[in-house]
Amino acid sequence: MPTILWIGPYRFFFYASDRGEPLHVHVERETMTAKFWLEPVRLHYSKGFGRMELGKLKSLVEENRDTFKEAWHAYFGD
Repeated sequence: MPTILWIGPYRFFFYASDRGEPLHVHVERETMTAKFWLEPVRLHYSKGFGRMELGKLKSLVEENRDTFKEAWHAYFGD
């Protein structure tokens, strides 16, 4: 599970087995988790996060989308 970025309590990462899926990033805090597609940025699923926090997370994903995409391509080589 390569960690791409920490922003406050949020860990942004992807799984090594995610190669066959469209570009995305997972985010977790404590026992809560969410997955965002990157093109375009949109929530795929969430477990435990409230609506307001998901809005904040979406904004963080949008602000750091290029970093996430670069990390994805560097790791998977595509």
